[in-house]
Parts: sequence; C-alpha cells; structure tokens
Amino acid sequence: MNWNRKIRMACIGLACSMLIFGCHKDPESQLSPLEEETYAGGLLGTTFNSSSSAYEDPTPAVERAGLTAAFMYGEYFFERTITQGTSPFNGLGPLYVRSSCISCHPGYGHGKRMDRYRADEWGNGYLLVVYDKTAPGEPYEKSVAGMPQTKAVEPFKPSIDEDQIQISWLPYTDEWGNRFPDGESYDLIYPEVYIPQTAFYAPTDAPYANLGFRLESTIGIYGTGLLDAIPDDSLKAQYLKEYLAGADLNPAIWAGSDWASYYGSTTHPKRFTYALSRGPLQDAAGANAIWNITNVTRSDRRKHYLSLVPSIYANTAANDPDVQARFYDYFPEWNKTGNVHDDIYNYLTCDTLPVEMSDEDYVNFMVWHRGLAVPAARNLGDEQIQRGRQLFRDMGCATCHRPSWTTGSDNFSDPNHFFADGDRRLPRYPYQKIWPYSDMIQHRLHMVNDIRTGWCRTTPLWGRGLSEICTGASDRMHDCRARNVIEAIMWHGSAQSDARWTVEKFRQLSKADRDAVVAFINAI
Repeated sequence: MNWNRKIRMACIGLACSMLIFGCHKDPESQLSPLEEETYAGGLLGTTFNSSSSAYEDPTPAVERAGLTAAFMYGEYFFERTITQGTSPFNGLGPLYVRSSCISCHPGYGHGKRMDRYRADEWGNGYLLVVYDKTAPGEPYEKSVAGMPQTKAVEPFKPSIDEDQIQISWLPYTDEWGNRFPDGESYDLIYPEVYIPQTAFYAPTDAPYANLGFRLESTIGIYGTGLLDAIPDDSLKAQYLKEYLAGADLNPAIWAGSDWASYYGSTTHPKRFTYALSRGPLQDAAGANAIWNITNVTRSDRRKHYLSLVPSIYANTAANDPDVQARFYDYFPEWNKTGNVHDDIYNYLTCDTLPVEMSDEDYVNFMVWHRGLAVPAARNLGDEQIQRGRQLFRDMGCATCHRPSWTTGSDNFSDPNHFFADGDRRLPRYPYQKIWPYSDMIQHRLHMVNDIRTGWCRTTPLWGRGLSEICTGASDRMHDCRARNVIEAIMWHGSAQSDARWTVEKFRQLSKADRDAVVAFINAI
C-alpha cells in the first residue's frame, strides 16, 4: 500500500470518528437532501476519494470496527498473482480462469471491451458463457464450468483453447437510424463470439450445433457489502410493487406474490450477478471467485472447479497420454495406486484435497470484499446535473434504476456456514440510506445477441462516472457493448424492451437536456 493510500485511510478514520461519535442522534437525519444523496454509500459506506483509486478505499465501517489491518491483508489476495508455490498466494490450478482477481476487475471496476479473448490481457473482465441455446432455460454446457477455464497448469489442458476463440464487433443500426430527431448521431456495436468445436478439450455434453456463445463482463465490486445489507423483505416489497404495476418479471425468480425460488437451501432471495445466481454476499461472487477463478482450495471448498459435470473433464484428462506422462511430477504427494488413469481421475474429482488458502486469509479477504466503499456523488449542486436528475426521474429511468434503499440491521448470514450470522469479524452497515440506483431486479432489453436467457439484473449506477479514471475505459452493459452513456441508453430502446418508453422520451429531449442526463449519470 503506498503512502498516499495510508494518508487517505487515516482521513477516512478521522471522518468516521467525527460522523459516528460527533452526532448524538441519527446523523443521517441531520443531512440536507443534497448532502444525503452525496453520501452514496451512507455515512458508513462512502469515500470522498474521486481519484484513480476511488474504487479501492475501505468504508468508514471498516475503521469503526478496527478492521483496517484485516482489510489491507485481504486486499493483497485481490491484487496479487496466484502461483503454484509462493505461500500464501499459492495453489493455482490445475485449471483456472485468471491468475489474479484484479486482472478481471481493472482498478476494482468494470471489465474493458476486448477485441480478442486472452485471459492474461490486463482488463479482460470477460467470462465466457457457453450454453445450450435449444434447451428450455438455456442451461450451461456441462462439459465446461459455468465460467469456462481457458488456462491450465501443465500437464493439464484448458477446457477451451482461447487461441481459437474469435470476437467480432459488428455495427448495429436501430430503428431510428442511430440518429436523434435533432440530427445528432451515435454508433452502436455488439459482439459476436465464435468458438469452433476443435477448441473444446472434452467432448461436449450437448450437440455442438446446439451451443450458443456469449460474453459477460465483470462489474465493479465496490459497495457490494452495502447491497448485501438491504433487507430481504425490502427486496420482496420492490418485486411486489413492480409486479402489481404490471412489470414483466422473471418467473424463475418471482411467482406473482412471492419468490418462485430461494438461494440454494436458504430462505434468502437471489440478489447478485446479472443472472441473479447468488444470494448473500458471503456466498456470492467474491466468495466464490477467490476459489473457482484461481481454483485455490480452502477449508470449506476442498475440491476443484472443473466442469459442471466433473467427470466429463476428469475422464478426458485421465485418458490423455500427455497428462499421464507428467502427472506425478505435477502432484508428487498424491497417493499413488500404480494406476495413473485412476490416480488422475481421483485427484480431479476429490473433495478432500489439501487446503491451500488458510481460514485467516479467507476472513481477511472477505473483510476487504465486504469493506469496499462507494465513491461519493459529485457536484450534485451543479445546475446542469440537477436538471439531469429531474429528467432522469421524469423519463421513468428511476423505475428500474431505483435511486435509494435503506439497509436493515445487517445481521447477515452465510449459506456456507463459514461465518456466523452478523459475524463481528466482518464490517456491517446497519440502517444506512444508500443510493445504488438499481431496483436489484432483472429486466429484458431484447438486444441483438442478448445476454443468456435475456434476463439481466439492473446494474447499479453508483460510481460508474469514475470508470474512465479508475479503469481506463467507460464501457458499460453486460458485455461492454456500450462505450459511453448515450450508447448504453440507446441499447435500452428495442421495440420489445422493458425500458422502451423511457428511451422514447429521451429521444425527444433537446441536446442540452440529453447532455444533462448524461452529466447526472456520470455524477452519481
């Protein structure tokens, strides 16, 4: 951690002390409406850093709980490259998606748009999506993992040969000819992904002709602890409100007046990832990724992440002469039976492998993950930004991009039972008014080459205006097809899109008003 960072953390600690101990009663109630929204993450979750490291700061709650050192140690596991044998950053492979977390989340933010697929190319936040486009629900292909690995530690071979993956960016012309009524034009592009059959290491479970390929980019990870603190019953109330208003909701998530399904065996709703595939943060993207992106085992996950049906990859590798020839060099401590085929298969499917990430290191990582602050909104008093704020609401954008939520007691839970409910080893955010600008619900935009299933959770807008300075790019949407705010808005405009009516209103605005909307979105 550099010296400037230490100074910022000291300032955060001082600000936290003033806010927490300098107010006798609910300090948020003493803020003006403008000040209140400026604190995008509430008093316990906001940083006023707007530099290139704005996404990297700890929340005041981290300092308040005395977790600054744990946060710093956890940060190392996000930023450091994982290797085969350099403790404590060891355990990479046998297959992996990336060798470090930060390579997927440049500057801790959204991944960048890429013209080719290379896992070790800085800023490539893309995860491949390989699915059966002909089957109900478009399920993932079983011969690869949900996040297919394109890297491997010798002698093993990746599930997909990334050298054969092709990404083409194609121009798109919408029904308005990519032009506003006043003549101003914009460009739209979208990705086409092609993976030949020869790129697959193991035989595909679904017929190759049935497979579809898409890209999904990582999103910013700051503020996820605050989103986790939104009460389950508040999420349920939002779903019911939109359902009663006639919104089209994913029947796999919502069934009229109640949840259609919960997360795993819990009673918690799904709230994280584009696909709403994860529930509480303690078993969501970060807790999952520190295991499966690098394939580093820990005490509660002593197995490798290989393919959705592990035996498919394991069978192929166990029969591979190249793997057989060098397996014992790769893992000399493995219990040898004399049958190299069986030893490889048993290793790859074993669920009692040695632990590579200690419990203490995992706790520190989760302190960091749950402890990342949200950048404060900027220049909200500016006349243009205030104009954009009002137009954003008048057009109906706030219907899906709900401005604010209030967190609950934040006695969080962990479906893995690694952390106790409300575990004091992790920062908490009770009763904070936060401004993520998301309803946390999936909607459909009906874009060309859309996201798998077409259902996509409304992405929080907070902090996104700092993407250029923090990550080096302003790419938006689930696959980075939008290179700026205007393109992102216009991708909402399909005739079947849930947001069509708001785009129609946006098109009728003057250029000055369109610029005001963009300025507001970039300010929050």
